[in-house]
Amino acid sequence: MGTSLKRGGAAWLSASLAGVLLASVSTTALAAPASANDAKLQAMQQQLDAMRAKLDAMAQGQQNSQLTAMQQQLDAMAAQIADMKSTQETATTDIATLKQAPPGATVTPSLPNGRPSFATADGRFTANIKAILMLDAGKYFQKDNLPAAVTNRDLNEGANFRRARIGLDGKLFRDFDYSFIYEFGGSGQEDPGRLYEAAITYTALKPFRIKVGAFEPNIGLAAAVSTSQMPLMERPAPAEIARSVAAGDSRVAAQVSGNGVLGGSDEGIATRWFFSTAYTGNIIATGSSAASATVQPFDEQTAWIGRVAFAPYGGTTWLAHLGANYQYVIQPNDAGASANPRYAAQLRDRPELRLDGTRLIDTGAIDASHVAVLGLEGAFQYGPAMIEGEWFKYKIDRRITTAAVPPDPRFSGWYVMGSWVLTGEPRVYNPAEARFDAPKLNYNFNPEAGTWGAFEVAARYSMTDLNYREGNLGTAPVLGAVRGGEQKIWTVGLNWYLNPSMRLMLDWQHVDVDRLNAAGVQVGQTYNALAARGQVNF
Repeated sequence: MGTSLKRGGAAWLSASLAGVLLASVSTTALAAPASANDAKLQAMQQQLDAMRAKLDAMAQGQQNSQLTAMQQQLDAMAAQIADMKSTQETATTDIATLKQAPPGATVTPSLPNGRPSFATADGRFTANIKAILMLDAGKYFQKDNLPAAVTNRDLNEGANFRRARIGLDGKLFRDFDYSFIYEFGGSGQEDPGRLYEAAITYTALKPFRIKVGAFEPNIGLAAAVSTSQMPLMERPAPAEIARSVAAGDSRVAAQVSGNGVLGGSDEGIATRWFFSTAYTGNIIATGSSAASATVQPFDEQTAWIGRVAFAPYGGTTWLAHLGANYQYVIQPNDAGASANPRYAAQLRDRPELRLDGTRLIDTGAIDASHVAVLGLEGAFQYGPAMIEGEWFKYKIDRRITTAAVPPDPRFSGWYVMGSWVLTGEPRVYNPAEARFDAPKLNYNFNPEAGTWGAFEVAARYSMTDLNYREGNLGTAPVLGAVRGGEQKIWTVGLNWYLNPSMRLMLDWQHVDVDRLNAAGVQVGQTYNALAARGQVNF
């Protein structure tokens, strides 16, 4: 009886220890670091050796099937411990390897459409070298007998790099897009170089995107089109004035945008939707030289902007676009107590050509508490033909400083533009930005194969009215009058797309400016201009 209990107790003790040790090894292998696992495995091995010694001592006096079973159980346990040691060593080696070379670390270079690109095998990280080079040249045909009061009697003609941007964009950890671009071009003259864009976009919350940094917020149909894909050399003046209020290039902003598709039927008719909203601040810089650098205000401008658009379409045959946009400047830049005006709001623009940087229409600085811009937009595309237009209303709320407060000025502007791709390719609607991009070429320029790229003609009429209670010729201005001028421009252009990265442009303009100075004298003028552009972008 005593011997049986002794043997049974030894068997029970051995089996229990084996179970505890195996459970301990499994838990340790999953949870503990490699160094801790090694120490525990060594301790377990020592316990196993001690158990074997006790078993041998028990077996010296007697031998039976129970002891043999215990021996087999301990041998199996020892084999499992050895296997776990081997697994632990393999895992440790794999972890060290992963630390040195994470998944997808192999970088693959490529040149899609001539654009240098680099990407990891899993696509989580990409880097693309981006460049836009635009060399403009042209001539202004002005009258020789302009009145003496006209100050812009000889606009500067010649050539300049309108844009010379280079930088990087791509992906970080799959869900983040980044962009870092420097600018060396300019209006009328080149810039020594400045930061143009630096932004990060979070893209995992589909169909929404969150973008933060310094960039161009989305605020209109013409404003949304990339400078490398516009039908004419410059944006229409009314749209350019609107985007400069609280959006425009290099604006510090936080933007949320999204897009998707509504409906659809057996006929293939559906509607694309788009929206964006942003809280914007100041422009990071207008130039790097001391004369053109942005003066740091005491308090920077803050504003809210938003845009919505809907684009019904039927297959690839036709597409329409309807949209609205709005900007509200909560607080203009504060130039300080010694400045006059302290909170300046100013609307102005160049005449849709930047060989000369002169602005022929300008409201001057108005002391403002708020500025608002409302824009309505529409477009229709049928095959290679497209027509679009926008209308804008600008409002400046004056800051109340005296008892005699002049009325708040209101201004307006609009344009209509049409384009036709002679070789049959349609302009491409970009639903992520609610805009019309350049046509996708059927054939690149290749005379040996008898292909010549794509050709497009475009025409536009724009009208911008920055006058408010301007009065008549020869009269002094009344209280609150703004003689910013009225500008009307006809533009006709021809585009030759050699391939997706190269384009040649030729634009002709007829400009008519009607503007009175403070004495009621006409300082406007009428002239023609001819300009050409060579463009390379990738």
